[in-house]
Amino acid sequence: MSQEENALVVKEDPALLEIDFHGDMLIGRAAEIEAQLKKFQGKKHRSAMAIVDLSKVTSADTVGAWLIYKTVKDIKKYVAKVHVRGASPDVESLLLQIEENDQPFVPPPPRLNAVLTQLEDVGLATVRIVTEMGKFLGFMGLVTTRLAGAFKDPKRIRIVPLVYQMEHVGLKALSIIGLMSFLIGAVIVNQGAIQLRQFGAEVFVVDMLAITQLRELGVLLTAIMVAGRSGSAFTAQIGSMRANEEIEAIETIGMHPIDVLVIPRLLALVLVLPILVFYADIMGLLGGALTAWITLDISPGAFVQRFQEAVVVSTFMVGLIKAPFFAAVIALSGCFEGMSVSGSAESVGRHTTRSVVQSIFLVIVLDAFFAMFFTALDW
Repeated sequence: MSQEENALVVKEDPALLEIDFHGDMLIGRAAEIEAQLKKFQGKKHRSAMAIVDLSKVTSADTVGAWLIYKTVKDIKKYVAKVHVRGASPDVESLLLQIEENDQPFVPPPPRLNAVLTQLEDVGLATVRIVTEMGKFLGFMGLVTTRLAGAFKDPKRIRIVPLVYQMEHVGLKALSIIGLMSFLIGAVIVNQGAIQLRQFGAEVFVVDMLAITQLRELGVLLTAIMVAGRSGSAFTAQIGSMRANEEIEAIETIGMHPIDVLVIPRLLALVLVLPILVFYADIMGLLGGALTAWITLDISPGAFVQRFQEAVVVSTFMVGLIKAPFFAAVIALSGCFEGMSVSGSAESVGRHTTRSVVQSIFLVIVLDAFFAMFFTALDW
């Protein structure tokens, strides 16, 4: 093939690289032009300057102009100075339009099937939950082992941190738990009386308050309040220590973090929560009795008499039996999430939120289990 028939002619020396395009740069010759360009681009060119001569281009369309533009663009990668000359007004106009529209193509995100996306999310969440549950069970096993060792050797139980945690978890929570329980008791009596008044059975509001408060609401609402207040504090405290590498420092001096950080909090909450539940029951009954006295004209004496008829010892014991189990779940969940913090303030906040949600969820699951268990025992 002669030079006249070639789409381009290349002349090269160390000082100058000259590329002359010839003939019609049209879509009909696109394959031929591109084949010659591939041979040219496959070689290494080391010239100080390049000149692209378009004076012998007789006609060009968009495809031909794009091939010229692409060649110039590729040359600029390894030649500092590139000069384009001899372009006719039509060719120059096409080159300018192509340069203006030479933008990287960003493909649109694939449109996924909504049902498959939801199934994928459910699957990933299930795997994550199972994985976290496995880690949590492993943490429970470790704490149980260390706790059994502490009972065998009571000197390992740190009394000062234990008393401090009991004060923080129990004594300082009395005000908010008492107010909440008092108001809940008042609301139960107020709303129950509205429904029972239709049947002339307002006095049975005492039965409803006593059973719901002692069996369910007292322990459940107290556990939820403690989970939000103390469980989150456990996570934030231990998580901050993890972020500041204080736990590693504890291990360096030969102390076990479970003994120092987890066991005092666990024992404190297990010992204090039954007392808080008893206190919440009393405050709930006081709130209900006061509301019944004011709105239903049920005197305190009549309230106590009806309460004694409606409540048996098992009703009171059901709530207290649940309390230590709820306390253990809350403490273990809070400490587990604190130990899982990965060294940043954002991680502390994320795990604190997870500990509260996880604690409340586990408390409700345990409460449902105990409800079925005590029903089977006819308690």
